[in-house]
Amino acid sequence: MRAIGIDPGAVKGGLAIVEINDGAAPQLIDAIDLPVVGVKAKQRIDVLALRNWIVQHRPDHAYIERGQAHPQQGASSGFKFGRGCGAIEATIQLLEIPLTIIEASAWKRKFHLRDGDKEGGRQLAIQLFPASHALFARKMDHGRGEACLIALYGAQSSMPVKSASVTTPTAAEPVI
Repeated sequence: MRAIGIDPGAVKGGLAIVEINDGAAPQLIDAIDLPVVGVKAKQRIDVLALRNWIVQHRPDHAYIERGQAHPQQGASSGFKFGRGCGAIEATIQLLEIPLTIIEASAWKRKFHLRDGDKEGGRQLAIQLFPASHALFARKMDHGRGEACLIALYGAQSSMPVKSASVTTPTAAEPVI
């Protein structure tokens, strides 16, 4: 399964493609910052660049962190964030990629991260994918790191769990 994880951020988020094959260790294929156009108040998601990057990597499923306004966030930055989340979700839907919205608390709990610990997410992504450390080299690459963890969480959560065949001895079979 090839999964795309998306940390929507306030146009400072990230995208990551993680591939999980049955029984093999997950592989990070690529991670980038969210593509944007414009500057400052006029900055917005570059949906054409976003579409092209997604099409290039052909994910099977998309996992995006649920976007929500924060109490300390102003009205215009909240609107900008919501517009960005909508642009990302619309792009995924137009590409006909199945989309699952992930709660931040769920994936952070799985990876034992505190809310707001951006550096912890980046460091964990480096530990999980050491061959791709260059993609997380800067402190500001935390959006890429979180996107990577969102993709990993989503893909692992949606994969069917293979359980070992457990047999119970019958009356005719001795218990050893």
